[in-house]
Amino acid sequence: MALIRNNALRPRILIVGGGYLGFVTAQNLLKDLGRGEATVTVVDPNPYLTYAPFLPEVAGGSIEPRHAIVPLRSHLKGAEIITGSVANINHDKKFVVIEQEGYEAFELDYDQIVLASGAVPRALPIPGLAEEGIGLKRIEEAIALRDHVLNRLAEASLMEDDAERRKALTFVFVGGGFAGIEALAELEDMARAAVSQYDTLTEADIRFVLVEALGRVMPEVGEAQARWVVDHLRERGVDVYLETFLQDCTDKHIKLSNGEEFDADLVVWNAGVKANPILIDSDLPLDERGRITVRADLRVENEEGVVAGAWAAGDNAAVPDLSGEGPGGFCVPNAQHAMRQAPVLAKNLLAAMRGETVFTQYFHKSLGAVAGMGLFKGVAQMGSVELRGPIAWGLHRLYHGYAIPTCERSVRVFGNWVLNTVMGRDLTALKDVDVPRRAFVEAANSKPAPQKEKANA
Repeated sequence: MALIRNNALRPRILIVGGGYLGFVTAQNLLKDLGRGEATVTVVDPNPYLTYAPFLPEVAGGSIEPRHAIVPLRSHLKGAEIITGSVANINHDKKFVVIEQEGYEAFELDYDQIVLASGAVPRALPIPGLAEEGIGLKRIEEAIALRDHVLNRLAEASLMEDDAERRKALTFVFVGGGFAGIEALAELEDMARAAVSQYDTLTEADIRFVLVEALGRVMPEVGEAQARWVVDHLRERGVDVYLETFLQDCTDKHIKLSNGEEFDADLVVWNAGVKANPILIDSDLPLDERGRITVRADLRVENEEGVVAGAWAAGDNAAVPDLSGEGPGGFCVPNAQHAMRQAPVLAKNLLAAMRGETVFTQYFHKSLGAVAGMGLFKGVAQMGSVELRGPIAWGLHRLYHGYAIPTCERSVRVFGNWVLNTVMGRDLTALKDVDVPRRAFVEAANSKPAPQKEKANA
């Protein structure tokens, strides 16, 4: 295995992960580093940042998929971008192993490392879930969900068997947090709009189901807001099951803990996240949940004290919440914290490199929460102020429209919304995106045209 060393005289700052934390940390480092002071290297499996709060609207057809992602190379000019996955971290010897599809793995050395790999879905060992389920953490999943629902509507419009049609148009969402509620609400809103295109279908043919293990939804908002969300979804025809677990979904046959059984064509899993498992193959300190242990100044810490040259924050780190709001005393894993932790991390990392000994501690008190639930539908809470309906929906769009990294992306997203308001959302589904060569292969393997025998002269 080849070892790629940093041949430049300047030290390498290696950022593992190009999500909110990694992207904004790199931005701040590139802005504040002196000429030739350090090389900033970002490693991520994708060449772009995905703005996760927009994934439900991508799935619902309100945002063009490419506008919800931020290309790393064009927006992190001056950084070294490596599209690949970190398979192993050896901090004692200061190198990582990077794997790239189709190429031999290689080792990359570093002087400072920032662990910003984020979180992955926390899938439980439920029969059938790995085979039938899909999450909503990636732009590809949002596109797949949108196309899946729209394609099922088209297929169901031609079905004569009631049981087949019912299965094709039943969509189950597990998890009643912000991600689960927004995903269900946006797709349900899109499906209701799309069903009007078919003479053989009515809104009554579509069934959306929400399964939540707790006795309430959206823990980020107050009890009254959470009850309103449930009532609002039920008014829209959504079946909401609280204090209920998904027990089995083998072969798309759903079994719930309340005894109900039915067939469903889609299972969307949004029941929590866990720290990225790449951290397991490292010599860095982890807590019982697989998160890197850090101080409030975002330096990695083990039982003996600070681990020199290692920094972490975001979803893959147990960051102390000095505001006292976080469960268990730690910051909740969300974009709001990650994007605010990044400038603190970059500032402290530079201070350490320059020999300083005083570091800034991360402190952030939540400003509130906003969620979109379809066109002109939303919920928001800022302290004791509770908003619902079009005003909350507008606030949700305003906040996230400005929060997505880079002005260029904000302009594209706002342009999307203006066009959709005037012309309506795009209800076009794409087929065979996962197998783009299908049509070509079928044509190449088709039977040749019969040859006519030439008449004898």
